[in-house]
Amino acid sequence: MISETLSEIYQLLSEAFGPQHWWPGDTPFEIVTGAILTQNTSWANVEKAIKNLKSAECLTPEAFFHIDVSQLAELIRPAGYYNIKAKRLKSFINWLCDNYDGEMSNLELVDTDQLRSKLLAVKGIGRETADSILLYALGRPVFVVDAYTARITIRHKLIEAKADYEQLQLLFESNLTEDVQLFNEYHALLVRVGKEFCKPKAKCHGCPLEKLPHTLDIEYY
Repeated sequence: MISETLSEIYQLLSEAFGPQHWWPGDTPFEIVTGAILTQNTSWANVEKAIKNLKSAECLTPEAFFHIDVSQLAELIRPAGYYNIKAKRLKSFINWLCDNYDGEMSNLELVDTDQLRSKLLAVKGIGRETADSILLYALGRPVFVVDAYTARITIRHKLIEAKADYEQLQLLFESNLTEDVQLFNEYHALLVRVGKEFCKPKAKCHGCPLEKLPHTLDIEYY
């Protein structure tokens, strides 16, 4: 049973790594900012950019709305692709201000599926970022999928290698209890084991999931 395997994976990772305390952020808006900044970069770089924004007292919807995009780009420079990400952040804040009076709390009234569609319509927000916002910033029971999720589930023969984002998401959402904290912790644990062991060139020895059936015949990067 897939549900039993997923439960076993979670238990093994939880016992090996303990609580991951995701997603770091003092406010929902800071979490959204981090979700956009972390695209194509490491969290260490995002932390530097977040620190710059806090030092400049710019990490609020109102400040983001009024700040010039070039100034914003300079503040987030450590996160890489800073010109592109500054425009994405401005797109998000313009959407938030135009539709929800610039208040993250107003998003609480919107149905999850409807809100996901609206987020995906914002320039620069893809499925992983939208779902990270929903789960981590807004506490919605949406499972976040990324390259680590795909690599681990494919290697452990839980899904076909050609599976797309929605199929991978459905794998978890249909076989786990719908629970925000579970989805939060499970995704964080998959990222942890993906970074340390289930890399493109796998390091199976010592992996918490080593004893489970798996294959490296399928290359997934």
